[in-house]
Amino acid sequence: MMTTQSPFRRFVPRPRARTRLYCFPHAGGSASAFHSWARLLPETVELIAVQYPGRQDRYRDPMPESIPELADEIVRGMETPFDRPTAFFGHSMGAVVAFEAARRLQPRFPSPLAALFVSACKAPAERAPRGLSFEEDELRAYLRGLGGEGARALEEDEELWRIAYPVLSGDLRAIDKYEYTGGAPLTCPLVVLGGDRDPSVAPADLELWKDYAIGGAEVHVVDGGHFYFDESLPRTTGILAAKLEQLPV
Repeated sequence: MMTTQSPFRRFVPRPRARTRLYCFPHAGGSASAFHSWARLLPETVELIAVQYPGRQDRYRDPMPESIPELADEIVRGMETPFDRPTAFFGHSMGAVVAFEAARRLQPRFPSPLAALFVSACKAPAERAPRGLSFEEDELRAYLRGLGGEGARALEEDEELWRIAYPVLSGDLRAIDKYEYTGGAPLTCPLVVLGGDRDPSVAPADLELWKDYAIGGAEVHVVDGGHFYFDESLPRTTGILAAKLEQLPV
C-alpha cells in the first residue's frame, strides 16, 4: 500500500538518546496520544509515536484493512538495522500491531529489537471477535465501558465523535479480523502491562503472553482500568524507563 507521509512523529527530538521507543496507539487513537509521554521519559530515551493512516495529518492516507498489512507498512518505513537499542510499546490494538511488527523484523536482523512492551491486550492466540455490529450506539456503549479520558471526550463532544467514528470503527473491524499465525517466539525481552480493573483484559490474560518470547514475559499489573496510565502516567513511564535503562548498548 502506498502512503504519502511518514508514520513516525518525534514530539521531543533527542538525536543523542541512548535508546529509542516506538509507541503504537490503540484503536481509534493517534500519535498525539503519546505527546505528553515524551517529556516524562528521561533524556536517554527518544520517543517516536506511530501515526496510523486515516487520521490527523494522515487523514488522506488509506488505512490498511488488516493488522498484518498495517505492520508491514510500519516496518517498511523504519530505518533498519537500528543504530541504537530500540524498543516497541503498544497499547490495546497497538500491542498487536507492535507484536506483528516485531515478528517481521526478527528474521531480518540478528538482534532487531531490544524489548517489546505490550499493554492492556490479550495474547494473540487468545483473541476473539468482540461480536460488535459497529453501529454508532453500540460503539459508544463499548467505549463507555472501557472508560478513559478519550472515551469521556468523545461522549461530551459530538463533532469530535463524528470525526472519530469512521476511524474507530475501521480500526475495530481490522483488529476483529486478526488471526494469529504461529511462528518462532520473540528473542527480545517481553514486558506486559495492564490494569487490575480492566473490563476487557484480566490480569490472568496478561500472563498468557509468556509463551510468545523465549525468555517468557515480565508482567506488571497496576492499579487502574483499560487506560490505566490516564490515572498515573508517571508510574507507567517509570516502568518503561527502568526497563530501557537495563538494556545493553
